[in-house]
Amino acid sequence: MEKRELGRTNRQVGVVGLGAWQLGADWGEVGEDEALATLHGAVDAGVTFIDTADVYGDGRSERIVGQLIKERPGLTVATKMGRRVPQEVSAYTLDNFRAWNDRSRQNLGVDTLDLVQLHCPPTPVYANQTVYDALDTMVEEGRIAAYGVSVETCAEALTAIARPNVATVQIILNAFRLKPLEEVLPAAVKAGVGIIARVPLASGLLSGRYDEHTRFADDDHRAYNRHGESFDVGETFSGVDYDTGLRAVARLKPLVPDGMTTAQFALRWIIDQPGVSVVIPGARDARQATANAAAAGLPVLTEETRAAVTAVYDELIRPQIHHRW
Repeated sequence: MEKRELGRTNRQVGVVGLGAWQLGADWGEVGEDEALATLHGAVDAGVTFIDTADVYGDGRSERIVGQLIKERPGLTVATKMGRRVPQEVSAYTLDNFRAWNDRSRQNLGVDTLDLVQLHCPPTPVYANQTVYDALDTMVEEGRIAAYGVSVETCAEALTAIARPNVATVQIILNAFRLKPLEEVLPAAVKAGVGIIARVPLASGLLSGRYDEHTRFADDDHRAYNRHGESFDVGETFSGVDYDTGLRAVARLKPLVPDGMTTAQFALRWIIDQPGVSVVIPGARDARQATANAAAAGLPVLTEETRAAVTAVYDELIRPQIHHRW
C-alpha cells in the first residue's frame, strides 16, 4: 500500500487506515471475535494506521485495538480524548489530560501513545494557549509522542493548523463534504500538518448499499442521531438528509469505473485529494476491511470524473452542507 507522511508525527502510514468507532459502540452490535477479525483483516491488507477514541464503547474499542497491537507490532494507533466529560472549556486541563491519558494507555497497553487527538472539543478550546501548553507537557513527559485535533468545522481546523506543534487534523471529508478542499487542505500542506479524513463513506451512504427500505438498529447512530439528538449531526451521513443522500448516490454510481465498487470509488476520490495523509473508513468484518484497503491500489480518477462528483455536490448537497461546517 502507498504510504504517506503523517504530518508532524515523523511517521509514515498506509494511505488507507481503519476507523475503529464501530468496534466500540453506536453502529449496532459487533462481537469481540468479529472485531478482532476485522482488525487482523485490515492489517493483512496493508493497513498500518488505526484510529480509535476513549469514548468508543467507553474504552471497549481501545481495549480491542490494544489486543491487536500486542500481536501485530509496528502499527500507528491514534486515539482521542475529551468527550467523557461535559463539554466545557474548563474541563480541558493538564490534570484531566493526564487522567484521560492514563486510562487510554492502560486500555491500549502502551507506555506512550503514538497520537492523541482532542475529540471535537468546544470551539474556544482550539484557540486556548493553555490547552496547547498542557499537550506540550504531555509530550515532554513521554505520555504521548504527538498530538492533533479532531474537528467539526473548517474554521476550527484552520485555527489548529496555525499552532506550531499540532501534528494532525482529523476532519470529515468525502464526496458529500467538499468544503475542506477550499482552504483546509492547502493550509495543512503549507504547514506540514497531516490530514486524517474521517466519515469517508458518509456513514455508509457512499457505499451504495442502502436504499429507502434500509432500517438501522436502535443502537446505531444512523437511526438515533439523524437530527443531532446525541452529538453533532454532521457525524451521521455527513449531515446530509438521508433521502437527498440516496439521490446523490444514484447520480454518482454511473461514474464508478469498471473494477471498482461504489465504496472504493468514494475512497479513491479522497485519496486523490492533495494533502490527505490517510483516510479511515470503518468496517464491520474482515471482508469490508480488505475491500476498503484495496482502494489504495486502484487507478487515480480522471479529471472528468472528479468534475462530475463536484457537479453532483453543487446541485444536491451544497445547499444543505456547505455553510454549516
